[in-house]
Amino acid sequence: MNASAFTDRRDRGSDFTANTSEGADASVRLIGRGRWGYSALAYLQTRAFASSFNSINAARTTAIQSLNQYNTPATGLGGRIEILPPLGESITLRLGADIRDVSGKTQELYTFVNAAPTRRREAGGGTTTTGAFADASLVAGDVTFSLGGRIDWWSIDGGYLSERPLAGGAALTNLRYADRDGHETTGRAGVAYQPVESITLRAAGYRGWRLPTLNELYRPFRVGNDATAANALLSPERLTGIEGGVTLAPAPGVTIAATYFYNRLKDAIANVTTTSPPQILPGVTTYRVRQNLDAIRAHGFELDAAYRPDAGPFGVQASWSHTNPTVEGSGITAALDGLRPAQTPRDQVSGTVDWRHDAAALSLTVRRIGRQYDDDQNTRVLDPATTLDGHAALPITRALVAELRGENLFDARVEAGISGANIVERATPRTIWVGLRYGLR
Repeated sequence: MNASAFTDRRDRGSDFTANTSEGADASVRLIGRGRWGYSALAYLQTRAFASSFNSINAARTTAIQSLNQYNTPATGLGGRIEILPPLGESITLRLGADIRDVSGKTQELYTFVNAAPTRRREAGGGTTTTGAFADASLVAGDVTFSLGGRIDWWSIDGGYLSERPLAGGAALTNLRYADRDGHETTGRAGVAYQPVESITLRAAGYRGWRLPTLNELYRPFRVGNDATAANALLSPERLTGIEGGVTLAPAPGVTIAATYFYNRLKDAIANVTTTSPPQILPGVTTYRVRQNLDAIRAHGFELDAAYRPDAGPFGVQASWSHTNPTVEGSGITAALDGLRPAQTPRDQVSGTVDWRHDAAALSLTVRRIGRQYDDDQNTRVLDPATTLDGHAALPITRALVAELRGENLFDARVEAGISGANIVERATPRTIWVGLRYGLR
């Protein structure tokens, strides 16, 4: 049994940018450890979010409120059951089913005139996904085969959008979206070959999918002078990919892994700039609408290395991810064809040094994020950034541990976005967390 809750309040460094996040999670898991292994899980998640947005002039001397999403609640609940039949040491089989239901809505005030809102918007809906799956693996000497598949039935229902003037009168917008449903079949097949103990060769092919989130379907947002509209008619994303790689263990405590991949994400969801927005908003200079692209093609490689001498307390890890994605677009997204997806750096590099002993731990991590574009049209460039993070855990008793965590310790400038007025929004500045962790024994 597990239960947790959180609350978070912050602002983005200027007037009218405060936001609040609150949530709670609860779950119950039952595990069987007999000849027939099994597990059952049931969970509940609740979230509440409120956020205010502003519009800032180019000189950064004036900020006015432009949107107040004062209440955005969401609830998710679901369950999963899985069984593991006894088929011998060389064969593993997992059979199961799961279900997840999510509902939520956004409530917001907008179109501010003389510092007061004049309109109210409410939009929301729900999604349900029910699936069944099977995963199997077979060890045949130096070769391991794996095969898995699942089928999911999904639905999007109860979608609506209501916009009304606060002064009263007829609704400006009153839409009820048609319910939709469908099914998706996905799977993965892989093989691993170990010709010698220190070398493993890997290859896999896979297909996956993703249902649009409630945010993408129903929740618009605004950052400065840029506004992005939701799209209740979005289709699911569908991924097809292959990968191959090698894992080396050239010396005790040393592992090196290299993987090449090629993916094609059909109907990828993106924020697409438009000159024909669903409505004109005061102070907005750039409009975007969430749309399905034809696809995004991506290929690249990932390198990972780790060293922990004699399985001791000290360790070093390093990784490098290189990705080369390209948009496929036609029709309303034709202008994006051949461009790079927004917020996708070509290179990401990280390295970690750590020490651990029982519940005590220390670590430092350096990260480098490469240059990337903030917008779909590849006109706004976010500069690369290097950050240093740290973590320390100190046991006070056998059950109580004090934790200290810091992000971006040198307060490096990490650019998160650029508005239509060329105003740069920073990501997390130097941030320090202090906490206590208590474990029941």
